[in-house]
Amino acid sequence: MILQAIRSMIFYVLFIGYTAILAIPFGIYSLFGRKMTGWWVVKAWYLGNLFFLRWVVGIKTEITGQENLPDGPFIIASKHMSDWDIFALLPATNGRPTFISKKELLDIPFFGWCMRNFHTISIDRKNGKSALPQMVDQGKQAIERDCRIVIYPEGTRRAPLDEPKYKWGLAKMYEALEVPVVPVALTSGLYWPRNSLILWPGTARAKYLEPIPAGLDMETFHQTIQERIEPETTKMLMQDIDAGISRPINSAMQARIDAHKR
Repeated sequence: MILQAIRSMIFYVLFIGYTAILAIPFGIYSLFGRKMTGWWVVKAWYLGNLFFLRWVVGIKTEITGQENLPDGPFIIASKHMSDWDIFALLPATNGRPTFISKKELLDIPFFGWCMRNFHTISIDRKNGKSALPQMVDQGKQAIERDCRIVIYPEGTRRAPLDEPKYKWGLAKMYEALEVPVVPVALTSGLYWPRNSLILWPGTARAKYLEPIPAGLDMETFHQTIQERIEPETTKMLMQDIDAGISRPINSAMQARIDAHKR
């Protein structure tokens, strides 16, 4: 564990330093440049960090299901367990990403300016339900620009096998935007645990699932997105756990594993 803690510390230093090297000049440029420019910076950022994850802490990346990505604008609705999810999903945005993010991240100097350059949809959680109409309006603008919107429908990172808590924001956006939604199942939380300073070796996997076409009523969609993501995520997580993971399993995690084996 000590060796892995050292490797994790080195990764965080590289991650923060590399992000700063890219974000400072591009952030300044973003204050004056045209919107949606600088995709090469984003590409360099996610490729660099996936490289650090692979060769510093031993987290490999495996993405499948790309054949399920439709042409044109759509919504990517993903399970969320770690920052790896951001790196892994960026290639599917085809150079026109629009993430839905909490306002605090966009207020970070340089990095937040870069996020604004790509029309990141800002959510102020302090506004509660009143923030939803603004999110929908910004989503419509993103779709009109042929962007691909990335949203984490539970609103925050969740521990592997934890009880799902899907919010209604995605369903309301789906109804208003009238575009397909691509669900994503993944396993990253087994290797980059939430609120943990130690990252563990293994292969983090993400899978694009069959798109949900536009046109369902909001209630049906809200149920369908969970029925697509949750069973596949559980299946993938249990496959990795049964094959053996290097991460220590605490009592809470073991209880969730046991519950899914019953």
